[in-house]
Formats: sequence, structure tokens, C-alpha cells
Amino acid sequence: MKSRAAVLHGTDQEWRVEEIEVDPPKAGEVLVEWKAAGLCHSDEHMVTGDMVPPQEAWPLLGIDDLWPVVGGHEGAGVVSEVGPGVTSVAVGDHVSASFVPSCGRCRYCSTGRQNLCDAGAGAFLKGMITDGTSRHRMAGGGPELTLFAKLGTFSQYSVVSEDQVIKVDTDFPLEAVALVSCGVATGWGSATNRAAVSPGDTVVVVGIGGIGINAVQGAAMAGARHVIAVDPIEFKREKAMEFGATHTFSSMEEAFPSVMEMTEGMMADKVIMTPGVLYGDLMALGTQLAGKGGTIVVTGVAPMTQTESSVNLFELAMWNKEIKGTIFGSLNPRADIPRLLNLYRDGQLKLDELITNRYTLDEINDGYQAMRDGSNIRGVVVHG
Repeated sequence: MKSRAAVLHGTDQEWRVEEIEVDPPKAGEVLVEWKAAGLCHSDEHMVTGDMVPPQEAWPLLGIDDLWPVVGGHEGAGVVSEVGPGVTSVAVGDHVSASFVPSCGRCRYCSTGRQNLCDAGAGAFLKGMITDGTSRHRMAGGGPELTLFAKLGTFSQYSVVSEDQVIKVDTDFPLEAVALVSCGVATGWGSATNRAAVSPGDTVVVVGIGGIGINAVQGAAMAGARHVIAVDPIEFKREKAMEFGATHTFSSMEEAFPSVMEMTEGMMADKVIMTPGVLYGDLMALGTQLAGKGGTIVVTGVAPMTQTESSVNLFELAMWNKEIKGTIFGSLNPRADIPRLLNLYRDGQLKLDELITNRYTLDEINDGYQAMRDGSNIRGVVVHG
């Protein structure tokens, strides 16, 4: 079948909306008609090259040719067709995308760490998780396509593994479902799960985009006494107050003396790093904002080739601090995506308020420019 999709042909280029061809699903696969796709910064990291493996490393990673790439990994849609052996969803079901698969059988899934599922390996390879062959190519017999995170929600249709879709109730707006599939879960889980924010904690969130705003929301829901949002853009600081922040600052340097004052010198219990790009030098103040026994959660994406970070190792040891990485907020998508949607249904989790602007697929570059300009918390592509 034919589908229109936003395709990236290399770094430092714009998304091009083009016609692609999508084959029917095979065993263990489903065809999804995507209805909504969030404009997440991770796809922008493909444009800038921050998430693109160095070409000299491609042979070691099994990559023949990375490009072209169909973008999009935050999304929600409706199942149009199922392949043989699919049991968890049926035609007509509403589904959330899951950019981390959950096979349910590997070491990580079986020990409650679905966000580390082994089926997520080979994210930069062409072909399906199921058998390695491709279902997507440029129209007219063009080259095979890589799907970002094996999902490609910037396409009207794509074939994905059954392990990457999660059935949701049909009464949830699909735009809200899309947001929960990545940004909300990652930010909220960074606070509530990976940082383990407790009532009375002082929490600093550095970077208030689609991830950071939900770290703020999660910290507030977990009962933090102080939720301190740091971002240079006034609009984002104002939005953070709507989602539970108690204080805002334009930089970590500006926040430092105030955090010291409000904690009587003890500093923050938890620091969550969610800037648009997490460069190594940002960690110096990030770790200093945490007090003795404090936790620093690294959620933001750093350039893939960056190997240096400014961390005072003496302070890390002598103050008994810890630095933790996280993907998907260290949540389990099959359990936690429905859990977050139920919190939304009950009025405890804000989702609709996250959407700053909606775009057609043809307006995708406008949406990403708004993200770069700092005028969007979250833009959403609504497929017509």
C-alpha cells in the first residue's frame, strides 16, 4: 500500500514528506494507521546528528546504510491489519506506540525491566524486529527505509512488531495516548521512579521541554516540597508553574544560591537533567546542585560520540551521591502506559495541557522550528 511519510535523507536536512510503499504485515506484526505523532526532540537528534552513529562504526553495528529514515516514535493509532500469530491486538484496536519493545521473555523483561528489552537492539538497522526483512521502501521501487525506533509514526501507515504496540481503551483521545508513549512516561518516570522522589524532597529539573515538564509534574505528584524548574525561556518557566513547579530560574547558576537558601545549605535531594541536548559540561553544576546522598538522574540525550563529562569525583564519593541514567523513565511500557492513562482519566495527570500546537504532516518542519525556538512544550502531528 501507499503512505505519505516524513523522511530524513541525512543530517542537517529538513524532513521531506514523500510517498512510501508499505508491505502487509508478516508473522508477529501489525499494520497501524497512525493518527497522532508527537514531535519529540529525539527525532531532532537525527537531524543534528547527535543520535547518528559515526559512519566508521557502521560496519561494527551491522549498518549497511542508515538513510533514508522515516521519523517518529511517539504516537498512537488504530490497528488496520494483523499478521499470523498476533494475539495481543486485533483490527480496530486503539494502540499506543512503544519505542522500547517488550518481548516479555528476555532477561530484562522477565525481571521487570521492559525498558531494556533485548528486542530493542538494532534500532539503526533496516528491517523488522521479527525477521530482519523490510516492509517499507521509497515509492517506485526506491531504497528500503529505516524506521526510527522501528516505529515510523511520521508515516500515515507503518508495519511494526506486535511487541511495540500496547492496546488502550478507545475512550482515550489518541493525541493524549501519543504523548504518554514517550515524553510523559520518560519525564514522569524520571521523577517518580528513577529518582524515587519522596514527599518533602527538594527536586531540581534542568530543562523544561516535553520531558522536563513531565518530570516537574511527576515530582509534584510524588509530594516534593520544592520543585525547582530551570530553563532560559520564560514561556517554559511559566508552563512549569502550571504543572507543579514551586520556583523557577533561568539557569543553574541563578538557581544555586536560592536552592542553598531554601534548603538551609543541604541542597537538593534529587536533580533531573532534561535539557534539549545534555552536553558534558552541564553535569558540573547539575551534580553540585545535589546535596549529600543526593541523586542525579540523566534523562536528556547527549551527543553519541561524547565521552567526557564534568563531574567532581571526590565530591561524588565523599558526599555519597549517585548518578543514574534512564530510558523511558525506567518504567515498564505494558504496565505503565495504561497506568498513566488512567491517572489522566481520573484528572490526576495533565496531558491535554501539554500540547502547544497541532500540525499537519506537511507542516512538520514548522513544528520542529517552533521546538528549536522554544515556543512549543509539545507539538503534535495529526494525520489527516
